[in-house]
Amino acid sequence: MSPRERLQALSPSQPAEAVLLDVLSREDLEVVGRIADASNFAVLVRVGEDGPYAIYKPVQGERPLWDFPDGTLAGREVACYLISAAGGWDVVPPTVLRSGPQGLGSVQAWVGDPGDEPKHPVDVVAPGKVPSGWLPVLRGENELGEPVVVVHEDSAPARSVAAFDALVNNSDRKGSHLVRDGDRLRGFDHGVSLHMEPKLRTVLWGFAGDPLPDAELARIAAVCDLLEDEESELRVDLDALLTINEVAALLRRGRRLLDRAAYPMPSGQWPAIPWPPL
Repeated sequence: MSPRERLQALSPSQPAEAVLLDVLSREDLEVVGRIADASNFAVLVRVGEDGPYAIYKPVQGERPLWDFPDGTLAGREVACYLISAAGGWDVVPPTVLRSGPQGLGSVQAWVGDPGDEPKHPVDVVAPGKVPSGWLPVLRGENELGEPVVVVHEDSAPARSVAAFDALVNNSDRKGSHLVRDGDRLRGFDHGVSLHMEPKLRTVLWGFAGDPLPDAELARIAAVCDLLEDEESELRVDLDALLTINEVAALLRRGRRLLDRAAYPMPSGQWPAIPWPPL
């Protein structure tokens, strides 16, 4: 099966998403307010008159990091969307790179209504209170010194996110970076992904060592095939957003996942859990 045929089998036609991408790329951005708890400067915007909400992250608002080149986080947000879409994961909301009120930055469609309380697939519970269908990941204490357990749901959507994160080398998969959107999970804050060196940090370690489902292997294989085709749309777009070495590392991770056919285990050479985990 060719990469194009494989993607057609995995990804439903999404004309509405193409329209949304066009709106995100072209319409004016009206600032609604700043996202107070964001690690970098980020604002909620309205896209066009009475249009959708989105989160805008300007490059000039990115804090310097010791392990990622300055000014590259917005591009990585877009790259992760492209990979998610190309593989049929549909995890990352539509995201574009464009100019805005504070200059060049990423603009990502907001999931749900900004006033709604998001529902996350990660929780903190007391020992012995792990819900059925959830997996324990981390034991610790709360601010009162009481023992607690960080857990996440054991579901096909969560397994898809974990496979995607392993491929893009996501170093910041906190529980609050995942929200339920109908029967799927949406993820955001992928700016510190796609590094050349292993940096996977996630709260979804409940699947570590498990066999990768066939659907996830097919998604990874589809992306790898496109990466090997230097003229594919995905490869051309990623070459414009990432370095040659980062694209090569992405392909190596994909081939390694296919060879092992299992979710990765913590390496022990890098903190396995982001902090705070939620």
